[in-house]
Amino acid sequence: MVNQQNSSATTKSSVPEARAALDNMKFEIAKELGINLKQGYNGDLSSKENGYVGGYMVKRLIEQAQRQMASQSGTTTR
Repeated sequence: MVNQQNSSATTKSSVPEARAALDNMKFEIAKELGINLKQGYNGDLSSKENGYVGGYMVKRLIEQAQRQMASQSGTTTR
């Protein structure tokens, strides 16, 4: 059985202000991929489509973090 406290905690952003930025990124990436993501319920999308959006979000966030770390250390990345 899933602990309700733990499962609900994983859906909350640790930085509430970041929620809007992540949502904007999600919709931007979905549009780039040609996936019709809409506000609210998207249960009509396949796991594959949702996975593409999430995967590209992670890829872009990692790239942003790498650029930020490189600029702080004075080096450049590809």
